Amino acid sequence: MAYISEANARFSHDMDDEYEKLFRRLNPPRVVIDNEACKNATVIRADSANKHGILLEVVQVLTDLNLIITKAYISSDGGWFMDVFNVTDQNGNKVTDEGILDYIQKSLGPDACFSSCMRSVGVIPSLDHTAIELTGSDRPGLLSEVCAVLTHLKCNVVSAEVWTHNARAAAVMHVTDEETGCAVTNPERLSRIKELLCNLLKGSNKSSAAKTVVSHGITHTERRLHQMMFADRDYERADDASDEKQRPKVNVVNWYDKDYSVVTIRSKDRPKLLFDTVCTLTDMQYVVFHANIDAEGPEAYQEYYIRHVDGCPVKSDAERERVIQCLEAAIERRVSEGLKLELCTTDRVGLLSDVTRIFRENSLTVTRAEVTTKAGQAVNTFYVRDASGYPIDSKTIDSIRQEIGQAILKVKGNPEDLKPVPQGSATKFLFGGLFKSRSFVNFGLVRSYS
Repeated sequence: MAYISEANARFSHDMDDEYEKLFRRLNPPRVVIDNEACKNATVIRADSANKHGILLEVVQVLTDLNLIITKAYISSDGGWFMDVFNVTDQNGNKVTDEGILDYIQKSLGPDACFSSCMRSVGVIPSLDHTAIELTGSDRPGLLSEVCAVLTHLKCNVVSAEVWTHNARAAAVMHVTDEETGCAVTNPERLSRIKELLCNLLKGSNKSSAAKTVVSHGITHTERRLHQMMFADRDYERADDASDEKQRPKVNVVNWYDKDYSVVTIRSKDRPKLLFDTVCTLTDMQYVVFHANIDAEGPEAYQEYYIRHVDGCPVKSDAERERVIQCLEAAIERRVSEGLKLELCTTDRVGLLSDVTRIFRENSLTVTRAEVTTKAGQAVNTFYVRDASGYPIDSKTIDSIRQEIGQAILKVKGNPEDLKPVPQGSATKFLFGGLFKSRSFVNFGLVRSYS
């Protein structure tokens, strides 16, 4: 009987897939890109058959191109979905690059396969790299310790993104084998990597929740970070009135006449804000039926008309509070606390380990990081702050830049984040010649893990 039930379920799922394919063939997506309708933005209109998650897929395509969404109107009642986006490039200009416009047409138009954006983690094998997902309690020097362990295990970090929020940390790191330059495939070695990193994340508190996942799959890094931190319940926080003014303003009310819940969000605008909120609503299993987005000024306004996938609006005060907390957390995760440092240099094995160790030994902690490698060049962005909570002393940054290289490490953040150096103060260099030589010392960082 169980076999028959399973077969029926498979048959039903297959029929649903075939019906969806037929519906899409009869009602192919349409994309219209207009550079004349609006004075200061490119207008993109996307129409298609409606399904759960499609709004996230469209927003994901636009934000992955680093386009800025200044306005959006969304409607998806019934079986049809319609979006209108006003977008600009990073400089606030209309999008005129033919390559980008053609990519948008292909990604959202009739030839697109939307389901590829929503795949589960690990379904596409990669021979290029091994993906490592980490979650655990945040602490000063954590990224340095993780990188030291990976270097000790002869793994090279080719890309990574690290977020911290509410005393929790999450990272998605893509690593390669130091010798082959390809993915790590040996099962025993993969198990060793997972074991050591998990122990490291737990630290001295063995009861602390920590998780390490190693796979050869390809997934959307930023969406995974949201999912990982959500699963880690980073949205739970102790009541603290001191930071109330800094939080985004999120409100949820029920519109009983139309059986919707209306979510309104006011916060300081920043790139990818819309992606972060839509990603969270989607992964919390809410459907956006209508939305109005306005981010033309320094403050962004978002309004969503939602229901749960079961067709019901928000049912209780507890559910309402959870939606508010989760949206607040989604917005705050990408907010970058601290001084922004940008590193550009020729990539090599152990580079990230050496740089983050220097930060740690200068009492700087990394609050967010983006690590990329293109054509043999490392382009890394770090947001750092003093581990003790004090303003960063400018002589500390001068020392680090002198050690790494003035042209290699540049300060991109607000100068107000730096404490000025007193007149006549001497700069003390603690790591003489470290980056001038290819011989590096681990200072015993990994011995306790091997």
